[in-house]
Amino acid sequence: MKLEVNNVSFSYKQKKVFSNVSFSLNEGEILSILGPNGSGKSTLLNCIARLLKGDQGDIFLDGKSIYDYTMNEFARNIGYVPQNHTPAYAFTVKEFVVMGRSPYISAFSMPSDKDYNVALEAIEMIGIGHLLTKPYTELSGGERQLVTIARAIAQQSKIILMDEPTSQLDYGNQIRTIEIIKKLSRKGYGIIMTTHTPDHAILLNDKIGIMDKSGQFECGRALDILNEEKLKKIYNINLKLVYLKEINRTACVAEGI
Repeated sequence: MKLEVNNVSFSYKQKKVFSNVSFSLNEGEILSILGPNGSGKSTLLNCIARLLKGDQGDIFLDGKSIYDYTMNEFARNIGYVPQNHTPAYAFTVKEFVVMGRSPYISAFSMPSDKDYNVALEAIEMIGIGHLLTKPYTELSGGERQLVTIARAIAQQSKIILMDEPTSQLDYGNQIRTIEIIKKLSRKGYGIIMTTHTPDHAILLNDKIGIMDKSGQFECGRALDILNEEKLKKIYNINLKLVYLKEINRTACVAEGI
């Protein structure tokens, strides 16, 4: 499965959000998208998820326009984890996660034992088995984020879009989520995630996309494209990329703190 984004642009109320975004994603690859607030990161994911339509450009899955797939075909290929999700009903966590199986369930049918087993495996993978019977409406923001990731995994889409998947998580669950993303990548899933944490993109050590306030997009291998000058342009503060011998990796740290 290959995703290709070719010269996609998007405007909102005649104001250009981003222009001529192009990149490709193959099975097993991770693309971490960095950028300041308002640069269009979430909007780009919404365009790929068919929730919004760009002004120009094309998005292809295996050489076929995403708009040429039926809804179920599309959902079997692309899953989406929104930044926030407001539930309409107090489903249990188990019921909510098994909804990820809906592209495989025919109309007016109930989930099969296989569907429940896939959902339970996703719940176990995320480590939220203790929430199984808890109403989704009673969960904290961070717990909802983990449950929504589990639902996307249960969907078994070949490409998963994640909009700031660690934004509401405590530090331990942030690192566990990064580990889960790497595990999904090793299993052949393609992942596109937005993040405000450069260190997470460095930890994943794959592709990085940078969106700036002017709507321009740049994409490349992690430490080939990311440097201190670009970090300052993104966040308007001095950040350092420091190699830490003790852990054998580069880290992003704030200067003078």
